[in-house]
Amino acid sequence: MNNKITIRKGQLGLLAKQGDFYQVLEAGEHRLPWFNKPDVTVVDVNGDDVAPELADYLRRFQPEWVEKYCLSVDTAEQETAALYRNGVLLEIIPPGARRLFWRDGDSLQVKRMSTQDVHVPIDVMNAVLQPRGRNEAVKGREAILTVQVPAWHVGVLKIDGETQALLPPGLSAYWKINHLVEAEVVDTRLQALEVSGQEILTKDKVNLRINLGANWRYLDVLQAYSQLAKPLDYLYRELQFALREAVGTRTLDELLENKQVIDDVVSAQVIARMAPFGIEVASTGVKDIVLPGDMKTILSRLVEAEKSAQANVIRRREETAATRSLLNTAKVMENNPVALRLKELETLERVAERIDKISVFGGLDQVLHGLVNIKGKTNAA
Repeated sequence: MNNKITIRKGQLGLLAKQGDFYQVLEAGEHRLPWFNKPDVTVVDVNGDDVAPELADYLRRFQPEWVEKYCLSVDTAEQETAALYRNGVLLEIIPPGARRLFWRDGDSLQVKRMSTQDVHVPIDVMNAVLQPRGRNEAVKGREAILTVQVPAWHVGVLKIDGETQALLPPGLSAYWKINHLVEAEVVDTRLQALEVSGQEILTKDKVNLRINLGANWRYLDVLQAYSQLAKPLDYLYRELQFALREAVGTRTLDELLENKQVIDDVVSAQVIARMAPFGIEVASTGVKDIVLPGDMKTILSRLVEAEKSAQANVIRRREETAATRSLLNTAKVMENNPVALRLKELETLERVAERIDKISVFGGLDQVLHGLVNIKGKTNAA
């Protein structure tokens, strides 16, 4: 008696007895014996991986099946492969891999690439970066380092510890397999660096809190990165050292009298130290100087006392000038009756400005004589 089994299109049936595969059933209807019935393993021929245990068995005992029904992708130690299905990149297969895939007609293609050339082919890079669905990212894409350099930037590329030529703006990709690849994007425009919260003792032991700003740019990026592991960190430390030297060697009074001295000292020192590394420091400036609370009170009292003393000096100077002017006027009137007469008329004019109506009897001399008598009586009282 026989038993029937149907293998659909896109499938294969693998017959086995006692764990050994001995026949492949292609699409169609097949009869199996009732007695001593074989085990049937049905697999989908859709371009997916062959299970690892089955792949090892087929490679070893059924190589002709592998040739007919499978796509074998074996990569060397310095080789990688790009697996495509219907022209769409599915996976980057790493070096030293042994993979089997069920053939689905001619839908699968393989592109082999040597990793001795660290540059990833442009078509593979574009396929890896092509936008896809959430669960459709290219497998093995972590083997590729992509570097995107924006405008006004350059890329510093290191391969196996050796700095390469600068990367221009654009997109490039490199194999991380068999290579140590590092890339850093560097802005070549003028940049600002803040050195904040620096607490420094002056020469006379006053603790100041200073915030400093600097504007800088790369003049030679390769020169900077060939000598300094982290150029920005080095510049930050040099600004700290220069600021401490400028403040720590001067008293508080010197700094308050000439605040520009900090900018001048820091700028000159940092420019000289950074020039050999291809870094230009365009300008530096102290944003603010924060004094301790008790020192603020002392300085406020000092400023108040200085301003009060200046006001007293000005007041005494004005009083002296006024007295000297009166003395000069008295000397002129003593030797000049006409000037005395004019002074009397001026006094009368000021008195008349305060009176709405006045009657004069006996002439102007009589009025002036009466005015003198009134002043005399008032003084006596």
